[in-house]
Amino acid sequence: MLTKKKKEKSIKEAQVHDKDTGSPEVQVSILTKRITELTKHLKKNNKDKHPRRGLLSMVAARRTHLKYLEKKDKKRYGTILKKLGLKK
Repeated sequence: MLTKKKKEKSIKEAQVHDKDTGSPEVQVSILTKRITELTKHLKKNNKDKHPRRGLLSMVAARRTHLKYLEKKDKKRYGTILKKLGLKK
């Protein structure tokens, strides 16, 4: 589970301006953290099948946000990929 401190940290890393909490960059950052946490859980508890559906929906949501960002602004798209360490 993503704690409040981790969520705030990921928001601060991806913010476009001071009060930004809903831009695609922030949403992708939060989803990436949640995906990482859930992946760790599933590696440790490989018989736990129910969270897999949530993981797939989070990956799909992140992909959708990234496609939107790529279509709107290639520079911001490239920046967020580098910040989060995602491959193109």
